[in-house]
Amino acid sequence: MNLILYTDGAARGNPGPAAIGIVLTDATGKQIEAIGEAIGNTTNNEAEYRALLRGLEVAVKHGDEIEIRTDSELMARQLNGSYRVKAEHLKPLHEQARRVMAKFKSAKIAIIPRAFNKRADALANQALDRK
Repeated sequence: MNLILYTDGAARGNPGPAAIGIVLTDATGKQIEAIGEAIGNTTNNEAEYRALLRGLEVAVKHGDEIEIRTDSELMARQLNGSYRVKAEHLKPLHEQARRVMAKFKSAKIAIIPRAFNKRADALANQALDRK
């Protein structure tokens, strides 16, 4: 099954209290799962990676082709190989994401405007508000 994964990580302060939001849909846009979870204190970029990893963990159970949509330009470009991962704390998360993405027959990542990632963003912020 072709899947679309929307991910967002948020941190209030950098570092600060952080949360993730993910929305997994099928290719027609039908929602399969939506999650918003607080993840403790971390940086915004780490929260972005943790959102991706949580989403991939869910997605691998539902299909073998995935398009990841994120508004994190840094994470997407690091995963596409056009940016190096310089921050030491992001290197293990980057490697873990690459390993999980390799489990899919096809895995692409696309940078989308924040306006098209509203649901994942809202889930992350709701999780922060509940904290």
